[in-house]
Order: sequence, then structure tokens, then C-alpha cells
Amino acid sequence: MPDPTDDVELPQATVVRPKRSRISIVWIIPVLAVLVGIGIAVQRIRAEGPTITIVFRAAEGIEAGKTFIKYKDVIIGQVKTVQFTEDYQNVEVTAKISKRAAGLMVEDAQFWVVRPTISLSGISGLNTLLSGNYIGFQAGTSTVEDTDFVGLDKAPFVAGRLGHVYTLKADDLGSLAVGSPVHYRHLPVGQVVSFELAPDGKSVEIQVFVSAPYDNFVRLGTRFWRVSGIGVSVDANGLDIRTESLASLLVGGLSFDAPPFIHDTTVAPPDSVFPLYGDRATAMKARDAITRQYVLRFNESLRGLAVGAPVTYLGVQIGEVVDIGFDFEAERPNIAPRVTITFYPERLLVFSDANQQARVEQTLKSDDRRRNAFLQRLVDDRGLRAQLRTGSLLTGQLYVAFDYFPKAPKARMVLNGKLPELPVVASGLVDLEAKLASILDKVDKLPLDQIATELRRDLASLDETLTGATGLIRRVDTELVPTIKADLEALRGAIGSMERTLKNADATLLGPDAPAQQELRDALNEFTRAARSMRVFLDYLERHPESPIRGKLEDKSVAK
Repeated sequence: MPDPTDDVELPQATVVRPKRSRISIVWIIPVLAVLVGIGIAVQRIRAEGPTITIVFRAAEGIEAGKTFIKYKDVIIGQVKTVQFTEDYQNVEVTAKISKRAAGLMVEDAQFWVVRPTISLSGISGLNTLLSGNYIGFQAGTSTVEDTDFVGLDKAPFVAGRLGHVYTLKADDLGSLAVGSPVHYRHLPVGQVVSFELAPDGKSVEIQVFVSAPYDNFVRLGTRFWRVSGIGVSVDANGLDIRTESLASLLVGGLSFDAPPFIHDTTVAPPDSVFPLYGDRATAMKARDAITRQYVLRFNESLRGLAVGAPVTYLGVQIGEVVDIGFDFEAERPNIAPRVTITFYPERLLVFSDANQQARVEQTLKSDDRRRNAFLQRLVDDRGLRAQLRTGSLLTGQLYVAFDYFPKAPKARMVLNGKLPELPVVASGLVDLEAKLASILDKVDKLPLDQIATELRRDLASLDETLTGATGLIRRVDTELVPTIKADLEALRGAIGSMERTLKNADATLLGPDAPAQQELRDALNEFTRAARSMRVFLDYLERHPESPIRGKLEDKSVAK
């Protein structure tokens, strides 16, 4: 039987594809956060500098995350980790350097730990007492980048300072040390930075740093010398004491300057090599181009004469003693003292007149025959001789003086030896000793016993005389003195009587009512009247000169 539902149309299903759903707004924020994080990471990676490793002997005061790396007091990095090396002998420090300082990480860059340091040359690193130790940095000059470095045990002395390093050559180090000061005209301008033995082992090379702008005064002709501690020299010029500063007094030091006779002002380039002299006098000594050596043979003690003692001509230094020794003369036999001197002819030119310098220079620089002939004339005609003299009574040091002794015995230069020999005379001290010896000889020859006997006899006679004089004085005191006292009393009474007499005479003769005064006034009145009469007589006689013959004329008026 057919199904009744077969003829009924059923609805057909239509396939509908599902629509693609949109991203929810909730996911926008995480996506943006991821993008920002990626950007920050990229920016940080681009801003970060290189990571370096520094190997130190010890990590004193270095802490990961706290210790900084500073260059000119500016932080350029920070320590990230501190750990041992694989052999456990050293400490490896890993540090992150800022991007701006990445260009400073070259193969000759230097690192060291800055800590408080107190030494005789100065005090450094005091700021680390509060902030803690940090790693110091000194930029290199290389262009090759590097990330592995070996740290220094001590800070370089020239870190961050302008100036130049020079090398000095000396026979030994002496009292110098790293940090010993360097002076220029008593100003501290640098210090010793290092020293080492020369490759040949015969000298020491000392590196000194001179800071700017004083390095401009280090010229090609500059001389360096030691000023270690207190410099004391005792020579024919006396006692000389020199020192620079307290630091050089304790640990030694150096000083430099250019001699006045060097006119080259070219500044010495860095790493120039200079010899190191023992003292200023040696460093500043002029190097004479022309030298002549002569031999002197003294027949006296050379005690007080030393190598380097001056040789003078009329008080002007013209050379120095270079050797002192003995000559053995087997044929005599004799051992004679020998003194070798160096003569610098050019020093005489300084004291010559400008018009005579050419002639003097020609004579001094002439051949040996002409020069020796000139010296022989001075020896023969003017008595040129060498003599030992005392330069200082305090030290007793001697020097050689050339002077003229016209009364000296005749002498000749000896030219048959290796060096010419000049004649000498005994020193004034030797003459004084000879005179004293002669006086002592004469004193020894005196009859001292006889003189003593006569002196004793004379003293006994003198004692008797003094005894008699004492008795006489005693008699005078006991016998004459009382009489003299009585006479003096009588004389005093006579003088009193005389004074009274004079007073009476004064009252009688000089008083206003004294009789003598009245009589004297009467006599003066009589004399006045007589003088008036005489004047009348003389007037009459002048009018009547004939009156002595004829007599006085009668008055006519009376006659009538």
C-alpha cells in the first residue's frame, strides 16, 4: 500500500555558510602592549653600550649593581657581576658601558680601582670615603675596539692630566720613588710616574710627568738634577745647603731648568731622554769646547784638595782639578804627589776686551808649541806659579791658584811627559809653618835654664825691694801722717785768719763809709780843681804867649 506522504512536497534545506567573526575589542590592549614592549626592547638594545670584562687582582670595594665606572667624574658604566676567573687567581668584573662611551673602549684603555690614598706626594680619593670605591678609567689612543681588559693595581699618575712624560737616565735610583715631586724654579710641576732598569743593566730609566703648561719649559737643552732630601756640599767655596720642599726633603725629588748659556728655546717632544745630574752645580756647569790638561807636582800635603776643586787665575776660575795621585820615582827614590788640572781657555775670552779677543783667542787656540812658549814666558818673565790655597777656614778645603811670584826661584816647564808640567810654589800655610818652625828652633836654642836662674834671682831681689817699700810705707803712715795732719790743721787756721783779714780790708777800703773811700774822694776833688786851673792857665798862655817874658798884663779896666 503506498505511503500517503509520498505525494506531499517537503521543504528542501539550504546550506548557509557561517559568517567570519570579527576580532573582539578586548584584544586590542594586549596587542598594543606587546607592540610597545617590543619597541622599548628594541630601543633599549639600541641604546645600550657594550658589555666589557675587567680582570683585577682583587675586588676590594667592588660590588655588583653598586660600583660605577667613572671617567672625569662622569659615570660611563656600572658593574653587573663580580666573579673569580677560571683559575681562581684573579677576579673578573663584568660591566655595562653606556652607548655614548662605547667609542672609548679601545685596546689601550686603562681601568683601576679608586680608593682613598695618603702618601708623601699627596692625598687622593677622599670622595670615596662617602660614596664608596669606584673604577677609574683613562682613555687610550688606539683605534682598535676591545671588550677584555686587565685592570691596574694603582692609578696612573697622569690620569686625566695634561702634560708630557719624559725619560731620565741615571746611574742609580737613589732616594727617588713613584710620586716624588718634580720642581721648576721651586714650583711643583710634576712627579715621578715610574722607573725601571735599563736593558743593559748599567743604568736606571726614570719616567717623569710634567703637567701643562710647565711642559713648555722643558727645552732640548734642559738639565734635570736631584734635590733628594737636604743637599749639603763642602768644597773650597765653603758650606752649601740646599733643599726644595718638605716632600723632597722626606722622599727626594727632581728639579729642572735651562742653563743661561743655552739659547735654544725649542720645546722638547714627549718621551725625550735627558741625563740626570747629581746636583744643580753639576747640571748647570758649562761644557767647554776647548780643554787643556796640565800636571802640578806639590811637595806638601794635599789634604783638603778634592777632585772638582776650582783652579783660578788671579781669582777667576779657569778650570778644575780632575785627578789626584802619586808618581813613583824609583831612581831617587821618591813618591811625589801629582795633581792633574783641566784648563778652559775659552773662559779667559769672557774677561778679554772686545778688541783683544781675536788675538787672545788665536794665542789660546794655537798649536802646543806656541802655547807652551807663551806660558814659559809668563813663567820666566813674571813668575807664574801654581799654589795651593785655603778656600774656606771652616771646611779646610783647598783649591789651586795661579798667580805671579816675581821673587820665586827660576823654574822651567817640563814638556817631556805625557802632559805639560807647570812649576809650583809652596802654599802660604807651608811658609807659615816654616817660619813658626824657625821661631821654635830659635826658642829651643835659647839658654832657658840660665834665663830661669837669673829670673829667679831678679824675682828674689824684687821681693826684697817690695818688702823695703812696704816698711817705708808703714813708717810714713805711722810717723809722717800725724805731722802732716797737724800742719794741715795749722794751715786751715791760717787760711781762716786770712779770710777774716780780707773781710776787714774789704770793710775798711771798699765799704761806702770807709775812711779810705772818703780820702780818695777828697783827693779826686783836689785833682779836679787843679785840672781846671791848669786849663785856665793854658788858655791865658795861648792868648798871651809873651806873658812868660813880660809878665801878666794889668787889666786896663781895673787901672782906670
